[in-house]
Amino acid sequence: MIAEIRNAQPGDFADWLPLWEGYLEFYKVTIEPHITATTWARILDPMNLLTSRVALVGGNMVGFANHHTHLTTWDTRPVCYLEDLFVSPSGRGMGIGRQLIDDMIAMGKQKDWASVYWITAEDNTTAQGLYDTYNKRDAFIRYSVVL
Repeated sequence: MIAEIRNAQPGDFADWLPLWEGYLEFYKVTIEPHITATTWARILDPMNLLTSRVALVGGNMVGFANHHTHLTTWDTRPVCYLEDLFVSPSGRGMGIGRQLIDDMIAMGKQKDWASVYWITAEDNTTAQGLYDTYNKRDAFIRYSVVL
């Protein structure tokens, strides 16, 4: 199944929100509604680096890839952090996740990014099966200090 993949648009919020909520539920995270509203506003703000690519099948949104670029000390080109990748249960098994990642890689080549990278939970083995087809995970361990 080939999905239409495009940038999120202002009228997409009603379709994006249930996917976002499914993503948060998957990771067992609760965030305040104002954070979701701010995230959406940032995605739509052309002056903000956070953006979202959405996947549609038959006109229905079935997935998203929220991402942003940032500078790195290891290259002169920016890198892209694929922060959130989610495919709805109805869209799974159709290659939508792969299409979203492939879209990010193609966009990165076009925009001359040094790399596209992402993280996932240790127990998210289904997704890791897909991710391992791109490259094996690196040797870095993530630390996070919540402020």
